[in-house]
Amino acid sequence: MFEYRELFFFLAWRDVLVRYKQTVIGIAWAVVRPLLTMAVFTVIFGRVAKLPDGGVPYPILIFSALLPWQFFATALSESSNSLIINANLISKVYFPRMILPTATIIVALVDFAISFGILAVMMVIYHYPLSISILSLPLFVILAFLAAWGPGLLITALNVKYRDFRYVVPFIVQMGLYISPVGFRSDVVPEQWRLLYSLNPMVGVIDGFRWAICGREAASVYLPGFALSLVTVITLLCLGIAYFRKTERGFADVI
Repeated sequence: MFEYRELFFFLAWRDVLVRYKQTVIGIAWAVVRPLLTMAVFTVIFGRVAKLPDGGVPYPILIFSALLPWQFFATALSESSNSLIINANLISKVYFPRMILPTATIIVALVDFAISFGILAVMMVIYHYPLSISILSLPLFVILAFLAAWGPGLLITALNVKYRDFRYVVPFIVQMGLYISPVGFRSDVVPEQWRLLYSLNPMVGVIDGFRWAICGREAASVYLPGFALSLVTVITLLCLGIAYFRKTERGFADVI
């Protein structure tokens, strides 16, 4: 992939340009979607269910979790269809096929950067100060990237042969939003179930983001669960890379 880095950057830039092409409000969708989700979750979990907020304004509590979740959901959705969308390119010229699903994740990074700007504005409005833990945020961004990259490689490779998987990803994203601690803190999960709950790799990622943004006084990281989420991320990444490399020679023939 390093030898073909120019192609990687070209494809990534192409995906960014066509992401919101021929849409009415264009890149503003990167602002509207997380804001609407945050508003709905704030009403449901903060006002109706009255779940604990740990002293953090509930919109900030929600948005700090939406950052990694929207990044994961966008990256997984885009990467899982990357081979099918670029079928003509794959059948005509050789290049490392892993470039395609990896390049699509750059689109998710652009949306992430825009959403982070929104969060910064919200923290100013609510007069919520940053803590020293914000310095660890790049590490959790990398972890979110790996959490999406592994399943993305696996699903896009499976999607070449079994087209049913294009229906699986929207279901995963929809269900994952509600079973991940986006609208609530993960410590509301009963203690006896919390380790099992952490098998969801996004639990550790979201808890890490909240800790980095909101500070350790407002959000804590359950270390055994975080370690388990990390193991799940690494396992899915290794599985995704191994299966992708094993099957990539036949992509041009099957597509």
